[in-house]
Amino acid sequence: MAINIPRGTQDILPGDVEKWQFIEEKARDICKRFNYKEIRTPIFEHTDLFLRGVGETTDIVQKEMYTFQDRGERSLTLRPEGTAAVVRSYVENKMFGNPNQPTKLYYCGPMFRYERPQAGRFRQFVQFGVEALGSNDPAIDAEVISLAMEIYQSLGLKKLKLVVNSLGDIDSRVAHREALISHFSPRIEEFCSDCKSRLEKNPMRILDCKKDKDHDFMQTAPSIIEYLNDESREYFEKVQMYLRDLHIDFEVDSGLVRGLDYYNHTAFEIMSNAEGFGAITTLCGGGRYNGLVEEFDGPETPGIGFALSIERLLAALHAEGIELQTETKLDCYVATIGENAAEKSVVLVHELRKAGLTAEKDYQKRKMKAQFKAADRLQARYVAVLGDEELERNVINVKNMETGEQEEVMIDQFIAYIAGVK
Repeated sequence: MAINIPRGTQDILPGDVEKWQFIEEKARDICKRFNYKEIRTPIFEHTDLFLRGVGETTDIVQKEMYTFQDRGERSLTLRPEGTAAVVRSYVENKMFGNPNQPTKLYYCGPMFRYERPQAGRFRQFVQFGVEALGSNDPAIDAEVISLAMEIYQSLGLKKLKLVVNSLGDIDSRVAHREALISHFSPRIEEFCSDCKSRLEKNPMRILDCKKDKDHDFMQTAPSIIEYLNDESREYFEKVQMYLRDLHIDFEVDSGLVRGLDYYNHTAFEIMSNAEGFGAITTLCGGGRYNGLVEEFDGPETPGIGFALSIERLLAALHAEGIELQTETKLDCYVATIGENAAEKSVVLVHELRKAGLTAEKDYQKRKMKAQFKAADRLQARYVAVLGDEELERNVINVKNMETGEQEEVMIDQFIAYIAGVK
């Protein structure tokens, strides 16, 4: 019986892997320019981390986590998102004590959620995320948003839509919560079971319901914007001011609530407007999460971040017809005729690689014509032909595959020749 790949996962094969590497390197380079440092956390954490950090009322915790017991009967969970683990590490490693603040971090790695697989959505997926901890300045909200936009725009994406909202501070959230409960209570029986359970636990999450999004009570629900106190309103206005100063187009969407419990103040999403992209248009989401560090017994520390899906980024590139210029060409292919020449080619290929060049040789004892075909498939810039006769004369023939020109080179000068002309 054949063993197939698990549902909701994918193999990323050579030819596609280079696209992933290109995107990841581009994002890392941008983070370096913004002075964000990489952090790597475990793929699994104690389950309590996500119960406390993500929120017990979220779909992630209630329906989507991959949770298991280890041999010590400890409950562990494959990470469904990146922020909780980064904040846990921030507290555990006392990064708040570093003299350089705010602490600016980024991560890249697989996440796991038991969702219904569909286009651009997997049960194992890769997120690239950024977290900035230790600043209450609205300017860093704008910086984080601009970093996310820079990643997409640097790859050539143009059909982007940025939406922002404010979820307010604690006082604003409490006032809005009471208004939502009063609004939905009279007709809550018309809503799905999830919404019913959220009414008292976290009524704002009702606004994020996909099943009841077209219910008429959704359209008339009180907006958080109406309940922002003066401090929250001023903060949100400054975030918008900085975005305008950075010439970043955006729309205010009072219905944007995000799906995790830890968000407050600024929330944002970046979407694709590309034709044919699909029903799920969100590429990236993030926001401010003041209070999350304290939830993990750390000092009072504000924070803001975002996470983007590499899979959905690739889908957006495809929708806009953008081909990434990944480098896959080979510098030199060494083709041989004869036993002694084949033995010598092992050393020559090794020396090419040590010199920083990409090199390959024949390992299947194919004829010269087949070796040249292999070199073509590998897009080799040069093919070096070595026979036993050439070996006796201590020379090797080098052919430029683009121009067709061929030159005889002394073997002891071969590496330098390829390095100089590649």
